Amino acid sequence: MPDAAPATSDPLARLTSLEGVASAMAAARDGIDALLRDRGLRKTAPDLTGESLLRGAHASAVLEGSGADLEQVRSGNADAVALASVRLSTELLGLAPVLGASPLQAFARMHTLAGKGEVDEETLGRPRDAGSAARVNDLARTLLAPTTAPALVVAAVVHAELATAAPFVSHNGLVARAAERLVLVARGVDPKALVVPEAGHLALRAQYESNLRGYREGGQAGVHAWLLYAAEAYAAGAEASPVAG
Repeated sequence: MPDAAPATSDPLARLTSLEGVASAMAAARDGIDALLRDRGLRKTAPDLTGESLLRGAHASAVLEGSGADLEQVRSGNADAVALASVRLSTELLGLAPVLGASPLQAFARMHTLAGKGEVDEETLGRPRDAGSAARVNDLARTLLAPTTAPALVVAAVVHAELATAAPFVSHNGLVARAAERLVLVARGVDPKALVVPEAGHLALRAQYESNLRGYREGGQAGVHAWLLYAAEAYAAGAEASPVAG
């Protein structure tokens, strides 16, 4: 994790204390809660979760370079990137308990799903080098440690860490965005996976890409900007939910 401030026993809470982060994340959470309370909980058919995951898979694939449109993804007549994203989304929710118990195992399984049939089997789910292994191990330890940070902050950090560390030989963006959604599910923000954070990032694509660069290269200012951006993206992801309209 980029060094945003002196180390503490709860680094995620430390990030939450950066100016404006707590209030921005609280506002985003309020919007998600209102959506799920006022509309989502009245219409909880499994097909809504399936539609949300499909929309997320499509948006994530486009961010990864896919040229497929949503209807091509829906029909299964899409490019390899989109098909990898769908493979990952199809089994994602089953990994929620795994994420809580063994984040490394969850990350490895996500990469295996995305990369299956496209990369050498011996590289599936394995960090590409020692530096990548160290970075993802640090992230796993952070996830397993107690924290007072809101789940939205945890999700944003998981996303940015996996996207910028790029620990696997391929499909790192797909894994990062899937892991972000999985944190929202596993930590109770969106247990039925009705919010579409991937679509929020796609709607704000220029900001998304510039803020990821800032997280990787910009020190404390870059981390701070990413977290403020992420709150905006989560609000956009709620608007993209199939229960939003």
